Amino acid sequence: MLNDDPRQFVLTADRDPPMVVALMPYTAPHRAVAVGVVVVLLAVSALILPFVSRQPGRIDSFIPVVQTVMSAADLITATLLFAQYAVQPHSALLAVAGGYIFAGSFAFLQTLSFPGSYAPNGLIGDVYNTPAWFFVLWYTTFPLSILAYALMKDRGKTSRLSTKASIAITLAWVFGTIALLSFLAIKETKHLPQFFTTGLMLQTPLSNQFNIGLSLLGCLVLLVLFVRRRTVLDLWLMVTLFAALPNFLVAIYAGSTRFSVGWYTARGFALIASCLLLAVLVTEMTVLYSRLASALVMQRRERANRIDSIDAATAAIAHEIRSPLGAITLDADTAQQQLAAQPPKVDEARAILKDIGVASLRVNETIASVRALFKDAAYQPAVALISIEDIARQVLRLLQHELQFNEVLVATEFRTEATFVRADPRQLQQVVLNLLKNAIEAMVSIPPSSRRLTIETRIDQSSFVQLSVQDTGIGVPPPEQKRIFEPFHTTKPAGMGLGLAICSTIIERYEGRLFLSKSGPQGSTFVISLPVAR
Repeated sequence: MLNDDPRQFVLTADRDPPMVVALMPYTAPHRAVAVGVVVVLLAVSALILPFVSRQPGRIDSFIPVVQTVMSAADLITATLLFAQYAVQPHSALLAVAGGYIFAGSFAFLQTLSFPGSYAPNGLIGDVYNTPAWFFVLWYTTFPLSILAYALMKDRGKTSRLSTKASIAITLAWVFGTIALLSFLAIKETKHLPQFFTTGLMLQTPLSNQFNIGLSLLGCLVLLVLFVRRRTVLDLWLMVTLFAALPNFLVAIYAGSTRFSVGWYTARGFALIASCLLLAVLVTEMTVLYSRLASALVMQRRERANRIDSIDAATAAIAHEIRSPLGAITLDADTAQQQLAAQPPKVDEARAILKDIGVASLRVNETIASVRALFKDAAYQPAVALISIEDIARQVLRLLQHELQFNEVLVATEFRTEATFVRADPRQLQQVVLNLLKNAIEAMVSIPPSSRRLTIETRIDQSSFVQLSVQDTGIGVPPPEQKRIFEPFHTTKPAGMGLGLAICSTIIERYEGRLFLSKSGPQGSTFVISLPVAR
């Protein structure tokens, strides 16, 4: 989560990074939206409560339209959940996907059996109790599937079967169960308990008892999910279960018959419940896709920059050391000839050795010449007026997934929103990205509870905008602090030593500087300082 109030990220039970929306930890904005939906549902329920028993009239098209949409939404949601399981197999996702297939199938079957929807007495079953039994099956199988998910979700991937085989077995089991239960609700209704009185279409006492049982089941599953909540999927499944409760509470409170105000409202809430997770999945997948696209562009740009840097560095090294090495080789051969002469020409050999020493000193100047080469590179930056705070926010969005996976707390304090600097946005973004990645890597070896990244901006007395990146990592050893920006000098086992050198060169190109403000066992603070654009 990226905001001014740091918070601990919690990952799923397995330590693999979540690559799908359903397994990603929810953030404060997710929670705020979910609470807002619940508040709206409660407000609507309070307004409707005095009128739940009123009969506004029978609308035969209401059920086929609403429940067909509900069925389609549930089945599409199940398809997206199966797709997410295929990307990152997690057995609990199969339980949720199966629950949505149960819900979508029984919703559509109830529509077919409901009197007045597609036929005066329905297309299947009896006109009285078959629709009620499909309703009971609908709101029994769905919460039970969610309960199975809640109990399984911390176990990670437990199936040893392939992804396709797991999905196929789940589909076969779900549709087999639907076929068996549907047969009982259609053909064996006379042997099942009766929910409506024949002819009058009034609920029996048994119906009220079932409504109480279903509401208690929904509350139980909701409580289990609340206790074990962690992910975006957990959060919105709780909202979905909450939105379904009015279906039972209306009947318990008023004993309402079909087509009452309470009955219409409860079905409207059920429609909202069916579409909630679908809307969240589609929205979050779109956001995730945009972030992945941006990250891919950044990765390609970073790779191109690295290749350019390596090419420039190797070309500079080859150019700088070819001449002194050639001179050293020639002088060494000549010195050997002088010493092999009879008598040995010691004075000439001594002079040649002195030339070798001078040539060897030139090799030590290679690093400085490489850096000078970068300053004169042919690349023409696209200089523009930009806000360094906007650049920082963009990079934080790109690194959000990496920050979550590494359990890094982020705090920002931006104070210069209306202040601009002159720089190439792409190059400045690359510099900030490099600093944040270095900060994350510096905190890998410390406990997750101590990982904190603080990003601040301010304007100093010299009218320079300063962006500071502070971590709580292991710090830079004192002997290395003065050389941290030298090319080819690195404190990383697999580092090239070019990242900070290139970043420093980029900032200097815009009359600014990049420096290490402080470093110690409690962490390091790097500062970008750029002049305010006039």
